[in-house]
Amino acid sequence: MHIYEVLRRPIITEKNTALNGLNKYTFEIDRRANKPLIRQAVEQIFKVDVTSVNVVTVPGKMRRVGRSRGMTSPWRKAIVTVKAGQRIELFGS
Repeated sequence: MHIYEVLRRPIITEKNTALNGLNKYTFEIDRRANKPLIRQAVEQIFKVDVTSVNVVTVPGKMRRVGRSRGMTSPWRKAIVTVKAGQRIELFGS
C-alpha cells in the first residue's frame, strides 16, 4: 500500500480541534492500514515526528430514509500524537 493511500482525509470536528492543542491530530484511514504504516505516512507527508498512534474502528450506524433502512459502512480513524513543539499546518491550529 502506498503512503498516500493510508490517510484518506483529516477529521475536523469540535472535539478533534480541542485535541490539536495537545498535539493530537485525527485522520480517517484505510481499513487495511496498521500503526507502523500510519506512523510512516504521517512522518513522510507532513515532515513531523510521531510519538504515538491510536487506532479506533468506528462501527456503522442504522439509517432510515422513508421506509427503507440500511447500515452505513464501518470505518477506521487514527489519532496521531506528534512531538511537542511540532504541528501539522493542514489543521490551521
